[in-house]
Amino acid sequence: MALELVAVFLGFAVPMVISPGPGNTVLALSGARFGVRGTGLFWLGFEIGNVLLCLLYGLGFGALLLEYPQSHTLMLWAGAVYVLYLAWGFFRSAAPGAKPQTVERMGLVSGIVAVLLNVKIHSMVAVMFAQFLQPDRALAPQVLLLTGAFLLVGIVCHFPWIYGGQLILGRFTSDQALRIQGRVFGGLMVAVAVHMLWV
Repeated sequence: MALELVAVFLGFAVPMVISPGPGNTVLALSGARFGVRGTGLFWLGFEIGNVLLCLLYGLGFGALLLEYPQSHTLMLWAGAVYVLYLAWGFFRSAAPGAKPQTVERMGLVSGIVAVLLNVKIHSMVAVMFAQFLQPDRALAPQVLLLTGAFLLVGIVCHFPWIYGGQLILGRFTSDQALRIQGRVFGGLMVAVAVHMLWV
């Protein structure tokens, strides 16, 4: 990539990836509850999901979605249901008599699913390929280059969300504080699900 093209790519990708959305919210909440280390597998899955989406869109999956626009609606609802499932886990940890520390860590598969059902990420990746693929050049090398660049941007931009969650909320570890976090995080996840469907 020419230096000018790198600057344009970063000008597109960094604000899109670092801006608040369902994925960054879940990363921050996981960082708050489990720390950077405890969020590692989920984060790895999240980045693997980004790579999978990039490869799918770069190699033509986006055209299939355009052919079947109802798939977008299906994906929105599936993503909202998944976010509500995550909210349920936080609410369960806040229930009277529950041990707040027993909320399950989200793992590798959860990270992949969180990306595959995140319409914001689908939109970002679709626009990225529409904007930066050059039809007069070989497809595979461009897809690999854009995928690698998107992965690097993702790693760099997702870390502050995870670390920020750990730094801001990670010091509150009493049972009462974790119950409050469970209610607040569960409520935030419900808000994210509602936002996904009605915005």
